[in-house]
Amino acid sequence: MNILEVENLKIQDIENGKVIVHNSSFGLKKGSCLAIVGESGSGKSVTCRSIMRLNKPSLSQSGTILFKDEDLNALTEKEMRQKRGRNICMILQNGMTAFDPSCVVGVHLKETLFEHFGWNKLEIEKKMKSAMESVMLKNPLEIMNKYPHQLSGGMLQRLMIALSIALEPDIIIADEPTTALDTISQFEVIEQFIKLREKIGCSMIFISHDLGVVKKVGDDILIMKDGRIVERGSIQTIFSQAQHEYTNYLLSTKQVLSNNFKKIMGMNYKC
Repeated sequence: MNILEVENLKIQDIENGKVIVHNSSFGLKKGSCLAIVGESGSGKSVTCRSIMRLNKPSLSQSGTILFKDEDLNALTEKEMRQKRGRNICMILQNGMTAFDPSCVVGVHLKETLFEHFGWNKLEIEKKMKSAMESVMLKNPLEIMNKYPHQLSGGMLQRLMIALSIALEPDIIIADEPTTALDTISQFEVIEQFIKLREKIGCSMIFISHDLGVVKKVGDDILIMKDGRIVERGSIQTIFSQAQHEYTNYLLSTKQVLSNNFKKIMGMNYKC
């Protein structure tokens, strides 16, 4: 059963008439993770922002986006705001952009949870403390009183994951969530995403250009190129029996990089 159905999604730049996404259709199964992969400019991020209706005003979108059989494109902005966060939550690639730099991070967390649940300060602190501890953030109340620039990228990503745990949305959209992180932080954050799905049982759309990450977190995969879906299928099928030349190009590039890394590290020599 699909919790989300996107049908004939078209995204176009009003100013120059350029079509950015060409009549894309796909579904997200309840409880599963759909990975969307492609190079920069392939249309993967703009596709997912269209689900949240967060693209800039110069981009028009048409088609049908059904969330639990309700067309999100037909909702008013006020109705859509009620869906964002509570039902569909988006985690951005750079945690710094998700928080107001002039306020401590706790202000954003409290405003979000109060907006959706009406919880008082003590209830919010209790919920966030539990959620933050579950993603290995120590001293939660101290962190909530810090400004974004006082926290590392990995901590900000974990903070957004913790907020998702508190919100318990039906769908989480993660847009290149590890791009701005170092290798160790990337590994830790990916582990948190896996645990997040296990904890709240949500569905997930995971956007990435990193096939190694996608193979670890995804169930199904869409390959996008120049605003079009060129291949789709289960992770296992795509990684073992890819049909499209572009998919094979991405897979071969990943293999070359992996081999070069092993060569540099001396791992290609037998002891």
